[in-house]
Parts: sequence; structure tokens; C-alpha cells
Amino acid sequence: MAARKRASAESTREPKPQEDTQRKPTSDESSIAPPKSGVILKLSLFLLVPYFYLIFRHYKIDKELKKPILINAALSLAGYFITVKLIPVASRRSLRRNLFGKDINKKGTPQGDVQVPESLGVVVGTVFMVLAFFFQYFNFTADSNWLVEYYAALATICFMLFLGFLDDVFDLPWRSRKLILPSFATLALLMAYAGHTTIVIPKPLIPYVGLEILDLGWIYKLYMFLLAIFCTNSINIHAGINGLEVGQTVVISAAILIHNIMQIGASKDAEYKQAHAFSIYLVQPLLATSLGLLSYNWYPSSVFVGDTYTYFAGMTLAVVGILGHYSETLLIFFAPQVLNFLLSLPQLSGYIPCPRHRLPRFDPQTGLLTGTNDGTLVNLFLRWFGRMSEKSLCIYLLVFQAIACGFCFLLRYFLAGWYK
Repeated sequence: MAARKRASAESTREPKPQEDTQRKPTSDESSIAPPKSGVILKLSLFLLVPYFYLIFRHYKIDKELKKPILINAALSLAGYFITVKLIPVASRRSLRRNLFGKDINKKGTPQGDVQVPESLGVVVGTVFMVLAFFFQYFNFTADSNWLVEYYAALATICFMLFLGFLDDVFDLPWRSRKLILPSFATLALLMAYAGHTTIVIPKPLIPYVGLEILDLGWIYKLYMFLLAIFCTNSINIHAGINGLEVGQTVVISAAILIHNIMQIGASKDAEYKQAHAFSIYLVQPLLATSLGLLSYNWYPSSVFVGDTYTYFAGMTLAVVGILGHYSETLLIFFAPQVLNFLLSLPQLSGYIPCPRHRLPRFDPQTGLLTGTNDGTLVNLFLRWFGRMSEKSLCIYLLVFQAIACGFCFLLRYFLAGWYK
């Protein structure tokens, strides 16, 4: 989380042009560190090898589904390289427009005085949208049943991307950006949603309810509405250290891809398979472009993602969970975010005073972070495990995220056939 520094009018005034002189790049414009490709390669191998093993070896997936999945994967790979190339360009533009912040967790050190370009999530969102529209040419026909929902999903994601960037630029009031903006963005999805509004009653409860399937009607759409708001904000408030916002999105996205392939491989229902393939078409580009952003946002971060990215990523994950019809599984993947929300609730509700930045304390002498009494998972980990560096803390939190996703798979395995 960055403390944004606003430039004064005097500093932003354009200097008078001089004859026979050329503008030289400033030190700020040349300070963008190169991408941390080694970290991204290791993380990609760890997360994606199981996914591609399931596609090519473990399951026999129909060619009609495998082909668009692989085309989408190839486009996503191209999206990764495009993102990596565009971020330095956008960073220089951000610095020229004084859209930067300073890293609070490095205050008192030379790195704490560096102007870090902000709102670079807009690059990820733009590349994602271009890939999503371009992919339509390879998969969806004009009479496709999924085309309306595909466009509704993209409209929702694009609207949230725009509103997130609006928040970064204008610093909108808290209630507007947390509640009102996601509500507006979700309208396109809810209006176009043509799926079922039923839930399967768990087998142990059928004798008491008397039904195997219950139609919730408008209540189900209300649930989708609230889920979208939660996912959008949960990424945004579980933040504050380099790499955490993008890292948690990458881990959850990889888990969603594995879950979708497992459901496609185990099912014989064509409509069910298509729903999970639909989810893959959106998550693969999200994962690839996020990895491109993470290569610059990993500690020490040379760019900040801004609310633009956190709102965009949270809404995209909510959309794929809703349209893929696995919202229960999605919530378990979001277990750390749910825990962080519960810890934050007393401060978010105003019962306990809530500072603007609920960050740990940084000691410039040792370079270590110390947990505060603020209700966040970041501070809770520091209180439990003791002082540690920002990089180590981020790794701890991402490992916890991966454990939560692994627990979800174990839970589904042990409850299969008994719970539903």
C-alpha cells in the first residue's frame, strides 16, 4: 500500500522551452528495475506443472474443449510478454504525470524516498481485455449460448477496471470505492445472467428439508451480488506489502485452473464442462498478465498495482466463480481473505478507530516489520511468528494462501458422494 505524494503546482509547471536543447530523461524515468524473471519462472513451474499434467496426461479431454483451452493458453503467454514490455513504458508515463507513491514499509531508508509508479494494474487490465476480445474469434460463434454471458462478464470486469483507476486518480471516499463502485460494476453481470438459481441440498439435510434441489430465485442473485462485492474488496484490503495483492491473485487463479480441469475431466455433462471451460478462458489471461505484473511488484517493488488492479482482479475471480457455478469452492479458496475480513470488521464498521494505512511498523535499523494491533492478517502473522522482513512475510502469507487452496481440494475429495 502506498502513500501517494501529490506534486505541487509549482513542480508540475512545464519549463519554458529553450532553443537548440533536447529534453533528457530524468533519473526517475530511468529508475525502473528490470523484471524479476527468475522468481516468476520458479513460481510458474510450481503452480502450472500440475495444471498442464492434468490436461495432457491425467484426463482425456475432448478435442473440442482442449483446442480452445490451448489457444487461450498461447494467447495468455503472449499477454505475459506484452505486459512485461508495457509496464516500463507506462511507469515512465506515470512518473511524468506525478502518479506515484512512496513505500511506507521502507520509510527511513534510501528506498523509502524512491518515487514508485502507481496504478500499473491498468496495464494488466488493458492487456487482459484485448486478449479476451481477441480470443472470441477462435471460440465463440454468433449463435453461441455463452456469448451473452461472455460479453456481460467482460463488461463487468472492464467497468470495475475503469472505476478502480478512477479511484486511484481521484482518491474517492471510502464508502464509494468499497460499496457503491462494485455494485454498479456488477449490474451488467446480474442483468445478463441466464443460469440456474438453484442449489443442491447436502445429502444429510435432505430428510429435514424434503427437497434435493431448492430454487432460491432472487435470493441467489442477491448472493451473487454480495459475493462480487466481497471478492472485489477482499483482495483490496488484504494488502500492504510488496507482492501480496498480485501474489494472492496468482495462487487463487492457479487453484481455480486446476479445479476447472478436474471438473471437466471427471464430468460427462457437456453443459457442465462448458461452464468450467468458460472459467478457464478468463482465468488463464488473468494469471499470465498478473505474473507479468508480479515480476515488477515482487520485493523490492519497482511499481505499485493500485486499486485499479485489486478491484479488477477481485471482480474477475468473482465473475468466473459465478458463471462457472462453483461459488462455494471459490469462497474456500478465499479463506485467508475471509479471515482477514473478519479480523478487519471491527475497524471497518467503525467500532474501533481505523487508520488510513493499517500497516505494520518498520524498523529502518534492522529492516524488519513488527505487527501492530490493527485487525489484519498481515499484522496477525507478525504477532504470531515475530518480526520478519517484508519479503519473508509475503512468502508466509502466500504459502498460507496455497495451503487454504490445498485444503479446499482435500475437503472436496473427502466430502464427494456424501455431502452432495
